[in-house]
Amino acid sequence: MDKYSDQKRAVQFLYPPIEPFDQQLMDVGQGHRVYFEQCGNPNGIPVVVLHGGPGGGCSPAMRRYFDPEVYRVILFDQRGCGRSRPHASVENNTTHHLVADIELIRRHLDIEAWIAFGGSWGATLALIYAQAHPDRVTHLVLRGVFLMTQAELDWFYGGGAGKFWPETWAKFASLIPENEQHDMIAAYHKRLFSGDRPLETRYARAWSAWENALASIHSSGTSGESPGDYARAFARLENHYFINNGFLEVDGQILANMGRISHIPGVIVQGRYDMICPPSSAWKLNSLWPASELRMVRNAGHALSEPGISAELVRSMDRIAEVLT
Repeated sequence: MDKYSDQKRAVQFLYPPIEPFDQQLMDVGQGHRVYFEQCGNPNGIPVVVLHGGPGGGCSPAMRRYFDPEVYRVILFDQRGCGRSRPHASVENNTTHHLVADIELIRRHLDIEAWIAFGGSWGATLALIYAQAHPDRVTHLVLRGVFLMTQAELDWFYGGGAGKFWPETWAKFASLIPENEQHDMIAAYHKRLFSGDRPLETRYARAWSAWENALASIHSSGTSGESPGDYARAFARLENHYFINNGFLEVDGQILANMGRISHIPGVIVQGRYDMICPPSSAWKLNSLWPASELRMVRNAGHALSEPGISAELVRSMDRIAEVLT
């Protein structure tokens, strides 16, 4: 989940824009090359930024949540999206591949351990990575928690969120025949992977528009049309992961494995009125994670660009910096 961040309203809380001091396109195997960049202090506290989607890619604004004098910030575009290649490819593209890519980047950069910072699907990936490599994560900073459960998918693609936005849901559902609307993920999957590029792009834009329309608490229920190439990569990758239940072994896997990372300090920043990833997931996660703090942001939805969300994330990273420096 989480398409991209519109930082216009949150910019007052962020650090000034910065440029990377290092950019690379790494061959990670299985025909994929992953883009990553480094910015900030080359000798600073390392933090890896995990973007949402799956398929959202990183943006320059994501560099600005960290004090550039203190942090060594590593951002990367996950397989198939952003500047990684091949674009929109779902072959050899699973959660297990992404976890391996994170480790490959860490070893390539000779980093012993780092902070994992992620929102929405990025929070999912941060938790799964930490559970797989608990000795490589010093802190977790999560936003808009998504635990990759069937209940969460049912909420957003089974009509739950649509009860609050019936006109927006009707537009999303109208492209699907009524006899297929009982499983919107499967119905969109058929069209997003039809092999007909214009058809895939049409349905990709509709898939992206449904999510983007509900991201902000200030939403009117509409959203601008995403560029075709971006929408196609975002929708295909997200749908691919969701139809495969995130490639997890069992439903509820993340919560079941919290014992592996119970010692890792964490901050959970959650919008009270998040329509995409409701706060119940953040609350459940916090209740099973003794070392975590839950910071519920009132008057905020899902988007990284919510002013309250951005302010709390910057404060959280500044607090961690004070402890570690």
